[in-house]
Amino acid sequence: MFTKRSRRKAARRVKTGNGRPLKDFRWWQPLSRALFYLPLTTDDDRQVVFAVDVSYWQQFLADDGKGKAHLYLDGKHYAESKLPAAFPVAGGTIEVASTVFGLKRCHYVTDEGVVQQLVPDESSAEGRRARLDREHPSLSRWIGFTSLVMLIVPMILAIPQIIDLTTQVPLIAQHIGTFNSPISLPMWLNIALGLCAAAGSVERATRLQWNVFIDGSF
Repeated sequence: MFTKRSRRKAARRVKTGNGRPLKDFRWWQPLSRALFYLPLTTDDDRQVVFAVDVSYWQQFLADDGKGKAHLYLDGKHYAESKLPAAFPVAGGTIEVASTVFGLKRCHYVTDEGVVQQLVPDESSAEGRRARLDREHPSLSRWIGFTSLVMLIVPMILAIPQIIDLTTQVPLIAQHIGTFNSPISLPMWLNIALGLCAAAGSVERATRLQWNVFIDGSF
């Protein structure tokens, strides 16, 4: 959730779009692009469709590592902003925020405070995951539980080892002493656990599930 201060700060980053057409979602883009839609009724009772387009590759290539979110109105480029983004639209604000594993927020917040997640494109990773949840809810819950385990278990095993390594630094050891981890795993297993955690984070990102304690602040 954006605070009022962060929403105002993000709104100042919004730039006017150039009117270019929205490109269709391609079959090879599920892991490199997010596309969400929001049908709205304007103040003059006109039906419009907003679309939020985020390139994950652009995020990695950006100098600041944040990338941009692009807002389209009825298929035309309407605005853009560095992430996190807050686009003022009819009746509220579209909020977009990302992590290194995908989006953690793509929601419409009305002026009254009602929050609504935008609808993902059916061809996107988020859209495919949402369809799985609709058609196979039991399987979806098990996948969600598994991804959570894939995050928590590596975290539990890694934290003591990280503290151990950190306290071996002479300057730190002088002030707080050293800590000998009861867990010492081989490098290959730590790498495998890291990959499991990354896979779990990606799965959670396809559902826009994010928790600062579980998923971190990245």
